[in-house]
Amino acid sequence: MGKKKDKEAKKARAAEKKSKAQAKSETKQKKLAKKTGLEDEDDVPIEDILAAYAKEQEQFEAVTIENCDPPTKRSSPAMAPNPVHGKRELFLFGGETQNGPLCIFYNDLYSYSLDSDQWRKITSKNSPLPRSGHAMCAHPSGIIMVFGGEFSSPKQNTFYHYGDTWILDPVKKEWSRVDHKKGPSPRSGHRMTYWKNYILLHGGFRDLSASTTYLSDLWAFDVTSYKWHQIEMPPTHLVPEARSGHSFVPGNDGAVLWGGYSKVKGTKGVQKGKVHTDTWLLKMKSDLTGCRWERRKRSGFAPSPRVGCSMVHHKGRGVLFGGVYDTDETEESLSSDFYNNIFAYQIEANRWFSLTLRPPRKKAGGPVPAKTRQEREADLEANLNQILREKLGITDEELGVDKDASPEPEEDELEDNDKREYPMMDTLPHPRFNAATCVVDDTLFIFGGTYEDGEREIYLNSMYAVDLGRLDGVKVFWEDLRELEQAAEDDDDDEDDDDDEEDDDGEDEEDQDQDQDQVAAEDDKDDQEEEEEPEKSEMTIPDPRPWLPHPKPFEALRAFYQRTGPQFLEWALSNHRDARGKDLKRIAFELSEDRWWERREEVRIAEDQFEEMGGVGEVIEKDAPRKARR
Repeated sequence: MGKKKDKEAKKARAAEKKSKAQAKSETKQKKLAKKTGLEDEDDVPIEDILAAYAKEQEQFEAVTIENCDPPTKRSSPAMAPNPVHGKRELFLFGGETQNGPLCIFYNDLYSYSLDSDQWRKITSKNSPLPRSGHAMCAHPSGIIMVFGGEFSSPKQNTFYHYGDTWILDPVKKEWSRVDHKKGPSPRSGHRMTYWKNYILLHGGFRDLSASTTYLSDLWAFDVTSYKWHQIEMPPTHLVPEARSGHSFVPGNDGAVLWGGYSKVKGTKGVQKGKVHTDTWLLKMKSDLTGCRWERRKRSGFAPSPRVGCSMVHHKGRGVLFGGVYDTDETEESLSSDFYNNIFAYQIEANRWFSLTLRPPRKKAGGPVPAKTRQEREADLEANLNQILREKLGITDEELGVDKDASPEPEEDELEDNDKREYPMMDTLPHPRFNAATCVVDDTLFIFGGTYEDGEREIYLNSMYAVDLGRLDGVKVFWEDLRELEQAAEDDDDDEDDDDDEEDDDGEDEEDQDQDQDQVAAEDDKDDQEEEEEPEKSEMTIPDPRPWLPHPKPFEALRAFYQRTGPQFLEWALSNHRDARGKDLKRIAFELSEDRWWERREEVRIAEDQFEEMGGVGEVIEKDAPRKARR
């Protein structure tokens, strides 16, 4: 009996001990929950916990879109077009500005609709951190990528480079960060473009305070797997020198790289700036190990050396605006030339052309009210359908034509009546560098930029648009050059005081300039000898597809397609036998549009010749369906 009681007492003590341990554990958990803010009298069901997390994530990813005024002035933002077909919209992200001695960085995202003439600000907690000097690339698959950039403390005592990858959905206006174990290192001043299912990244720089490292590595981001792949060349293969701020535009076989800036070791180990003027073709392969660089020979005319400008892609061309070139760089002073030219680079032909503004041509019959975009598209659609019926016997059902349907205006076009008229000027914008540029619907947009007056940096508060087809002037959305004008007045006062000294030193400076020009010429001599081809006349530009119809001088794209539509439709049908109806019309028109822009520079030369000879008066365009003059 005694042994049995002892066993029962032992079990009771063990149970009591276990109970005390459990109570102690619960007390510990409650204390921990109290510290972390998860304390509750009763246990929370897991469904409620998951719902709370989902709500928190929803608030984090929530996107707010509101109409707003245009972006404030800033330097080194990034701008890209909406890659979704039919969307006439651009995006602007980031940048920096000076507020007295302080440097301020932005991470705001803006969109601008050409149809509604409306700026919108897009905000979300889930967005990239403030930065400038980043790269932004629109991919035809319908996404926009942002990579890298830089950030500094307000007084610029500390400096930071980003190495993060962000994807913007241009439809939902949502950001998503791409986490990757392997990818490009943090950097600024790099450039991105696209080829097939890849976004390509090249170059840039890293500022390490004591020194600056320029990069020459090449990366490809696969938009189907969201993974980075480094493209490496054989050790003996020639590659472009390391650089930043260059041009990188897509081509049929890959991409073309031009220009840029870097620092190289000079005499006595001192670094000096080098402005690159070479051109390279990156020949891409589906197997990335087979990609190769190929240096292009310079053919004929080319822009003068410059930095602070990058080409943007447009219909088989690169379009370049502005830039700066330091003509006199010493330890005590810096003299620079600033530019406001616009150039076009034919990617496949490897030829440069200068784009100059022309006065608007008069149209016979007096002014005619401009048609809306919807009316122009409806007229063109009717012409295409008529050609398809007559030439190929395609029925309305195959064309998808609904005779009873009346066109409804798009959401953005409902605001067309409220659009304001912007002033036009017949001169190009003030010279500048680091302006943000992009092309939307055959129009070049130029935002901001920087100008230097001595040691003073002036951020320009302006935005312009240039119709690349007409080149009949510059649309001024806004332009505030008061700071620039004030700097010019201050310079005039200083020049009056220094007139006598300048007269004495003029001859010495002229001799010094000649010496510097000779040094610059010697630096570039080897490159030029290696690159140049025998110059060809600008009047003859090789035609890569001579079997296709050729545009006439002063012939608009719409008129060109109306004249040559049957040929393009028959060509499209013979090469795309499965295409019918709408698809066939789209293919034919895209071919026509590519052809019109492909020969634009040669046609422009012919137009200039006619104007110089005085052989062209008023231009008369006929509206085929209505037989009315425009």
